[in-house]
Amino acid sequence: MAKECIKARERKRIKTVAKYAAKRAALKAAGDYLGLQKLPRNASPVKVHNRCNLTGRPRGYMRQFGISRNLFRKMALEGKIAGVTKASW
Repeated sequence: MAKECIKARERKRIKTVAKYAAKRAALKAAGDYLGLQKLPRNASPVKVHNRCNLTGRPRGYMRQFGISRNLFRKMALEGKIAGVTKASW
């Protein structure tokens, strides 16, 4: 599991990106690149890294479910994810 501070940092980045999204779009449309540079560095959506919502694991992230592959497999086998069954043929 990731440290709580790292998970909190990612949540803070997501909030910052949402806060400045409209302003970034307006500056980009106007071509004001100096204005874009004056925005906070974490206001760029490129800085956000996908992490598991429960454990904070940065790798093996499944976008459709918002969790890591390890947790997905565990929860799917326990029947906690609706509509997901183990394949067998």
